[in-house]
Amino acid sequence: MKPQVELFNMSWTEYAALVERNDPAMLVPVGAIEQHGPHLPLATDCIIPNTICKEVAMRVTNLLVAPAITYGYKSIPRCGGGQHFPGTTSLDAGTLTQQLKDLVREFTRHGIKKIGFIVGHMENQWFVIEACDLALRELKMLGIPTPRLMSLGYWELLSAQTIARVFGSEFPDWSLEHAGIMETSVMLHCHPELVHMERLTGQKPAKVLPYDMWPYDPTSVPASGILNTAKGATAEKGAILFEEYTASLSNALKEAFA
Repeated sequence: MKPQVELFNMSWTEYAALVERNDPAMLVPVGAIEQHGPHLPLATDCIIPNTICKEVAMRVTNLLVAPAITYGYKSIPRCGGGQHFPGTTSLDAGTLTQQLKDLVREFTRHGIKKIGFIVGHMENQWFVIEACDLALRELKMLGIPTPRLMSLGYWELLSAQTIARVFGSEFPDWSLEHAGIMETSVMLHCHPELVHMERLTGQKPAKVLPYDMWPYDPTSVPASGILNTAKGATAEKGAILFEEYTASLSNALKEAFA
């Protein structure tokens, strides 16, 4: 029988006993509700890191997985399509930072000494870092022992060899991989029932500016919301990517949290 690793499904007594007995690390997926083209669900940026975290917790002893942070920072046109798409539901930076900072305080109060934020939405990264910095500063000022904190975008775990194996010479750039081959392949591997490949049409990579403008022009983003084609995505490619994500994150956690 597989051990229970999800905080969501535990009673408070089970959780308290685990923390006291095992001194576990807590993984927190940090996602977003954001359009991912016509073929992927709005919660893709939550689903992928949450699935990775659960798999890693089954492989590495003494890990727990917290409920995912569902809403993320605003979608940026040149890496997420922008805020003009219906369904994209975002938080202000201060709101997200405060929520993450509060979680560090609360998990520390529970006795958790190691927390890993696994980011699934590129725009969240700097606000996770800010939240960790502010949380540690606040805990130190209160005289409370500080936990070890990690922040990691799961896509950063891929080796150049795996990128070449999956994309060949066609890898565009992570900023253009929004709802593209990588995310679509991983979803086909992990949750094929949520993917609708029949809705895809061929398209060229979006021509995005290397800078941001406000107000931005919604017509500068492909109407599909996809920044680069997702055609060519397969469950087989998703299995290759998912295995490297889980294996590399497992190793990173062992190194970071011993």
